[in-house]
This record gives sequence, C-alpha cells and structure tokens, in this order.
Amino acid sequence: MCAPGLTHLISMSSTGRPNTVRLVFLGAAGVGKSALIHRFLHDRFEHKYTRTVEELHVLEYDTAGSGKMRLEILDTSGSYPFPAMRELSIRHSDAFALVYAVDDPASFEEVRRLRDEILELRGGKSAPITVVGSKADVTEAEGRVLLVSDVMATVEGEWDANFVEASARTGGNTVGVFGALLQQVNSSHRLSPALGRRRDTVPRAAARKKPPLKKHNSCNLS
Repeated sequence: MCAPGLTHLISMSSTGRPNTVRLVFLGAAGVGKSALIHRFLHDRFEHKYTRTVEELHVLEYDTAGSGKMRLEILDTSGSYPFPAMRELSIRHSDAFALVYAVDDPASFEEVRRLRDEILELRGGKSAPITVVGSKADVTEAEGRVLLVSDVMATVEGEWDANFVEASARTGGNTVGVFGALLQQVNSSHRLSPALGRRRDTVPRAAARKKPPLKKHNSCNLS
C-alpha cells in the first residue's frame, strides 16, 4: 500500500510537463538519501550500503478527470563528481531535499554548500528546499552530534527553509520528508493515499542496475 498520510497537490513543474513533479535528493555520500527513498517507496531498509551514481524513480497515478499524474524522485550521487549532471538536476527540479546525517557535522556543511549552489543556479526562480536530518534514531550516546534545536535555528531561522528529521532504519517520519517537499510545490490536483496502481521504474541509464520489481503497489488520485 502507499505511504499513509500523504495528501498534497501537484501541477505544472519545472520539467515543463503538466501533471509532473520532480523531487531531487542531494547530499554527501553515505548520509542515507537512497535509504530514505527506498523506505518511502518499498517500506524496507537496506542494511548494505551501495554507492549511487544516479537513480530516477517514477510513480504514476490515475487522476479523477485529469489524466495521469507523474511524480519523479531523483536520487543523486554524493560520491562521484558530476557537476554538469547536478547543475541540470538543480535547474529542472521542483523541490530539493538536502540530506545530512545527524552524526556527521561535515555532511551539514555540504548541505550549506549545496544550498548556496542551488540559490546561485536558480537565480530569480524559486528554490523550495527541505533540509533533512537523516539517521534520526541515533542518540547522543550513539554518536549524534547535530542537535535538532541547533540545526533548526539555522535552517528555519536563517535560511527560511523547511526542516525535518527522519530515520530510514526505523521508518520514522519518512513520509514527513516527502510531505514537506510536496507542500512547497504549487499544485492543482489532490494526491490521495487510497489504493490504486503504483509503478516504480527501473533506474535510468546513468544509474546502477537492479532487478525489475515484481511487487506493484497502488495509489489513486481524487
């Protein structure tokens, strides 16, 4: 079934295609970008870390009277330098998840750098940003360094951006990550978490290969 509690509006996006919204996940290597996406899409956690080059996940929904709605989730690499690819994704995406790990201060500095890059490349265009604290289940005794209050003061107080924490390992607030992103996208169709058909694509050519999915979940738009 679809992730519960996700009810948002979706319309024309920066891709230039009606009823299409693209979300892009950016951040340092190993912070949990792919894990958050996989938890949201499949409700499972991959314990083995595999470096991502680039993966595009596509969800298509049947809307009531408006045809199909397409949600694209772009998972980018934090390990390999592809500045041209990253610039293209920044210019043609609708909302940005800048992900850091709560036990890695350097990953938050990378979020700061990525935010500056997004604002520079987008110029006068809006740049809906949600900063995501990954590995939220990690306690201070287990190595958490970045506290919610400190990060929130920077992200919400200074940057005027959204801030959420989530854990792919436990599944805590992963739906909230996508909810925060979609809230920032102008929209005209209500996305309902009712049952229907949901499709995951295999990664596009730039991504690592994986077996085709055999289980199909579903959503409907109302």
